[in-house]
Amino acid sequence: MRPFHSTQHPIDVLRVATYNIHKGVRGVGPRRRLEIHNLVLGIEALDADLVFLQEVRRMNRKAARHFPETIGGWPREPQAEYLAPEGYEVAYRTNAITRDGEHGNALLSRWPLGDVGHHDVSDHRFEQRGLLHVRVHWNGTLVHAIVAHFGLIHASRVRQVQRLAEFIAREVPEKEPVVVAGDFNDWGDKLDVPMTDCDLVRAMVPGDPPSRCNTFPSRIPVFSMDRIYVRGFRCISSAVPRGTAWARMSDHLPLIAELELV
Repeated sequence: MRPFHSTQHPIDVLRVATYNIHKGVRGVGPRRRLEIHNLVLGIEALDADLVFLQEVRRMNRKAARHFPETIGGWPREPQAEYLAPEGYEVAYRTNAITRDGEHGNALLSRWPLGDVGHHDVSDHRFEQRGLLHVRVHWNGTLVHAIVAHFGLIHASRVRQVQRLAEFIAREVPEKEPVVVAGDFNDWGDKLDVPMTDCDLVRAMVPGDPPSRCNTFPSRIPVFSMDRIYVRGFRCISSAVPRGTAWARMSDHLPLIAELELV
């Protein structure tokens, strides 16, 4: 196993972050601006062992034409590989196919990766949604990392929780730790109970107000759309980076949690 690279936290603490990067682009029409290069610096600054990413593009012909690589625009590499700090391993799977390309979920890991899988949890034909499942070899422990991006309709999200529970019951041994993180689109904070019913608890420090973890919209975050749920861990700290630079890079802010095995 390769050496641990963090200078910010002990080796027995798993530091995880989840971030919806909005495909590396902000704005609409002629005012669109490319943020993927700034996101490289932002993700490195998170200093996370595991970075759960949503709305990541492997390729998009329209964006590549709009931001030519020849003038420092659209990267030649797929976004997940481009964003990964030096020494990190990368797992990516497509969720949605579009006219000009595709996008999906990614995991960037400071620790070695095992098997990588994808599970479709689309609830209707207008939204393509999926789970990225990656086995991570962390500090002598096998951790199941699942990157999620749930739908825009509450009833769909409830069904997607049920499919997540079925997937974990089928694919993950009962005593192995799990981290599920991503963009749950849960405007009304209604998913914590069904997630608890499938043995996943939200990674929060007891006593902290839920508003501490608000991530959306990035300029004035009033919703905790981005979540980290765990099994076999307890949360010892959580944080949401704030400031003008973070607000510019995506319509979401990242969420960070530090976890200890229980």
